[in-house]
Amino acid sequence: MSRAFTKEDAGGGPVMIPPRPPLPPGATNYVTARGLALLHAERDELEAERTTIDTITDEDERKRALAVNTGRLADLNARITTARVLEHDPLPDEVRFGATVTLATVSGQERRFTIVGVDEAATDPSRVAFFAPIARAVTGRKAGETITLKTPRGEEALTVTALNYEGD
Repeated sequence: MSRAFTKEDAGGGPVMIPPRPPLPPGATNYVTARGLALLHAERDELEAERTTIDTITDEDERKRALAVNTGRLADLNARITTARVLEHDPLPDEVRFGATVTLATVSGQERRFTIVGVDEAATDPSRVAFFAPIARAVTGRKAGETITLKTPRGEEALTVTALNYEGD
């Protein structure tokens, strides 16, 4: 039988803490106001989880769960500490961090996404991290401008058909 399915192996080995989505080296941890609120909500959930962990009767299992929770909380607090909310006042007429962008292909297909911080992008496919190739390609563009994006299928011409900022 595989050791992967034995009880004695369940408590052994190192504690694995799921990593947060990485920021590019040297990048500022920009977040939207919504993104920062989500990070704080995640922290509240992890802190509340400790109450549940305290009820685990198996000592090894409780220690392991507490170690994972503590590690995740430490990583999250580090991310919150470095978070920098980026808001625009006045709102620019070009694509910047926090913009919701609508792009159209030559054939008329549309794609809509919001440029956000790395943690916010990791939880929602309609939100793209600010360092993603498509976000970098449209940053600084205005409605009506066309970009060429290199994709696995080749180069694709995309036109910025609309842009707005949450709340406008």
